[in-house]
Amino acid sequence: MSAPTTSRFKMPPTVWALGWVSFFTDVSTEIIYPLLPVFLTVTLGASMAFVGLIEGVAESTASLLKIASGWWSDRVRKRKPLMIAGYGLSALTRPLIALASTGGHVFFARFIDRIGKGIRTSPRDALLAASVPADQRGAAFGVQRMMDNAGAVVGPLIAWSLLHWFTADFRTLFWIAVIPMIGAMIVLIFAAREQAPVTPSVTAAEAVAFTATPAFKNYLGAVLLFTLGNSSDAFLLLRAQAVGVPVSFLPLLWMALHVVKSASSYPAGVLSDRIGRRGLIVGGWLVYALVYLGFGFASQVWHIWALFLLYGIFYGMTESTERALVADFYPDAQRGRAFGSFNFITGIGALPASLLMGWLWTAFGPTIAFGAGAGLSLCAAGWFLLKVAPSTLAR
Repeated sequence: MSAPTTSRFKMPPTVWALGWVSFFTDVSTEIIYPLLPVFLTVTLGASMAFVGLIEGVAESTASLLKIASGWWSDRVRKRKPLMIAGYGLSALTRPLIALASTGGHVFFARFIDRIGKGIRTSPRDALLAASVPADQRGAAFGVQRMMDNAGAVVGPLIAWSLLHWFTADFRTLFWIAVIPMIGAMIVLIFAAREQAPVTPSVTAAEAVAFTATPAFKNYLGAVLLFTLGNSSDAFLLLRAQAVGVPVSFLPLLWMALHVVKSASSYPAGVLSDRIGRRGLIVGGWLVYALVYLGFGFASQVWHIWALFLLYGIFYGMTESTERALVADFYPDAQRGRAFGSFNFITGIGALPASLLMGWLWTAFGPTIAFGAGAGLSLCAAGWFLLKVAPSTLAR
């Protein structure tokens, strides 16, 4: 790898640039997201099942494009143009949500937003992995997740402050969410730098010839099984409201979750560089199972607050670590496709996961619905331990 050697605590400028892009994007997203389930169900009159349909279709749409954009970025060895297109599409959806008058309008906006996410995610992850030496990948992904989650702290704080002191109009907040997306586009265009290819551009035949190794296939299988139990976090917000958290405090609750995610992402990434990825991933999935069981039985507001904080620990342990492990499997010239495959799997499971949660909640109640998610995460942890043994990786 040609990335320059750097201390663990001093990442290259491109890593920080991508971190700031994620920060501003998440400020925008998280002004909207904690309020969107209530906006859909209360303001627009959508059903719980429709919320699950929107989130599931949105994420599955993104997954199809993540694998295609990863392949193309390997083919042309250019990551940044796809990222600009993807973030630009997402920026255009903020006004669409503010103008929505039916659930169908929100469905369309989320669909376009996830197309943008699908285009940008795999090239971004490949560019991030190429920006640092192999022994700092966990730390680099930790920086990106730390900044992403820091944005998810600031966004809900802005939303809560405005709701608490200035306006109860969700649409006004959705318009305000346009501003940080402009900041994200400026940083991406002027501060992020394309990394020089370490190998010649791959040919079309080489691109088609990409093959998943048995270890990588088993890793993706475990990730898919976990994803089937990992429904949209919109259901956690609806559960919080049902237990008694006031609507005006949902952004604050969401902010608390991301404080923990942001604080734990970088240390977990660094730890995965030092002790390996497997223990953190399996441990995180076990924490997830515990949290989902807790949401199923929660009956008091303090239960919800405690569970959201613990849920942040799960994210911190797994988000950067899972992505760093993907980079460990393949050399730079194939990482766009490797990340595309990983992102495809995590996205394609989102639709059935959210539909399953919506159906189980409607038919049997939240205890059964959240219990099913916990059970699937335990099965995924077992699969990972049994099938994904330590192996020689293309570090």
